[in-house]
This record gives sequence, C-alpha cells and structure tokens, in this order.
Amino acid sequence: MATIYISLGSNIRREENTRAGIAALKRAFGELQLSSVYESEAVGFDGDAFYNMVIACEVDTSVHETNQILRDIEDANGRDRSGPKFSSRTLDLDLLLYDDLMLDEKGLKLPRGEILKNAFVLWPLAEIAPELKHPEVARTYAELWAAFDKNRESLKPIEFSL
Repeated sequence: MATIYISLGSNIRREENTRAGIAALKRAFGELQLSSVYESEAVGFDGDAFYNMVIACEVDTSVHETNQILRDIEDANGRDRSGPKFSSRTLDLDLLLYDDLMLDEKGLKLPRGEILKNAFVLWPLAEIAPELKHPEVARTYAELWAAFDKNRESLKPIEFSL
C-alpha cells in the first residue's frame, strides 16, 4: 500500500464538481482524509475563482495506474483537455505525492512542483500532513507553509459541508 496526496480543484460548477470528485475518489480508493476546502483566485489566467483541497488515501495501485485513475475521473466529470494549460476546469485532480517517490517523466513529476509554488496546494497539504517531510527539500509541510509568502495569492478557507 502507498499513501498518496491529491490536489482537487474546480472553478466550473465548483461545488457540484468538488462533491463529484470526492465521491469518485472514494469509489476508486476507499477511505479518504480531506482537508478543508479553500477558495483561491485563478492562477496563470483570468478566470473564476477555484475551490481547492487536498485529499489523502491509501492505494494498492502503481503510481502510473493511480495517475490514470485520476485522469479517468477528470474525464468522467467533463474535463476538457483541448484548451490551454492554464484554463477553467470542471475537475482537476493532480497527484502530488506517492509515498516519498521522486519521479520525473513526461506527464508525471513527483513530488509535484505546485506544492512549493502555490498556496492553494501547500496550505491544505500542511493542514492534513503537517509533520510529513517533502522528499526533495526535507522540510515538513507545516514548516514550508509557515515560511510561505502568504501575500502572493488570495486564499481563504470556506464553509463546505460534505
């Protein structure tokens, strides 16, 4: 079994798609650990605000099978891959961590670079895994969040009942 962390984001029918993404992940992987849901500005393009969160779970699938399951869930929830990289999303599921695996292949880099760059990934990750250490920089996610420049992005936790 491997412990994985997934970033979930949506800015199209975001409440509906966030719920659908959580439900699909639960069907695929079983018990989930959920962070709070955060509202963030679109990063890299002008668009509606996103709902973001991080989800942890145990899997018995390989890293590549796990990543494919995430892509299949995105597709089943109307993900349009024809637009630019930075654009609105019905559902965006990014594999952030697969145990402490470090991998750099076309289409899959672990740990995911957004962990260190985006508050909407780091804050919810630090919330559910504060003492876990980033495999490349060897600092805990709580330490990384404490040192993060919180003025770079607008991010706030929201009330979201599941």
